[in-house]
Amino acid sequence: MTSNVGPTVRRRRLGQELRRLRQEKGMTAEEVAEELMVSQSKISRLENGRRSISQRDVRDLCRTYKVEDKALVDSLMQMAKESRQQGWWNAFGDVPYSVYIGFETDAASLRVYEPQVMPGLLQTPEYAEAVISGALPEVAPDQIAQRVQVRLRRQERITDPLGPLRLWAVVDEAAMRRVVGNHKIMSDQLEYLVRMSHEPHVTVQALPFGMGSHPGMSGQFTILEFSDESDTSVVYLEGVTSDLYLEKLTDVQSYSMMYEHLRAQALNVDQSRQFITEVAQDHARRHGEG
Repeated sequence: MTSNVGPTVRRRRLGQELRRLRQEKGMTAEEVAEELMVSQSKISRLENGRRSISQRDVRDLCRTYKVEDKALVDSLMQMAKESRQQGWWNAFGDVPYSVYIGFETDAASLRVYEPQVMPGLLQTPEYAEAVISGALPEVAPDQIAQRVQVRLRRQERITDPLGPLRLWAVVDEAAMRRVVGNHKIMSDQLEYLVRMSHEPHVTVQALPFGMGSHPGMSGQFTILEFSDESDTSVVYLEGVTSDLYLEKLTDVQSYSMMYEHLRAQALNVDQSRQFITEVAQDHARRHGEG
């Protein structure tokens, strides 16, 4: 049950195992909560891996489910202990989307659709600072700097020599045309996007306005996939005050089908590089005129 993964995925695996034990016992989350005198929402959060799981929680649940296999109980207790270890992002203080970072850190591949901004893993420092400060006008400069540093730290997965992240990004023309910061920042950002698209594990496709309506018009989404078969794919939907993680097979299949349609409708890789380069040149020209 253990492997070299981070605390977020470890909590998820532990939660899945606890759910399996509850279902085998034929108990509902409400019945378990009543017996342990805790809220039903706590049981749900423990099972979906969104809440830190203590060894005491595991002990109490195993007693409730009458688990007699001592080796299994010991393994679950060890998983609980390891799941409480801190990820690298904890060094940056309170990161609001730490659950997502945990998934991203352990993912083998990402499929991203971005309608408004450049993919976070492919942003230049200047663009990242401009987009974060623009999106969060009331956040203090030191917090903006902290978020930029977290974003740059996340990008190390792209160049990790031991296991680079496989990234496929479909980027809407709106994200390329929107002037974040200034035209110079945009020109540099788009040139960087083209350079990164030459990495063997990075694929970038442009989705021009001229392609018309498409399945991604409802907004941004990311599909995270993992190398271990026991870790099912996750669809991540970013929100303003809260994020949504979809793990049901039917949800993942629906978004995967949407992504296939987006990839088919977008320009191919060579056409995308040419298109992005042209938009970058347009920004550079406008910068020169300024």
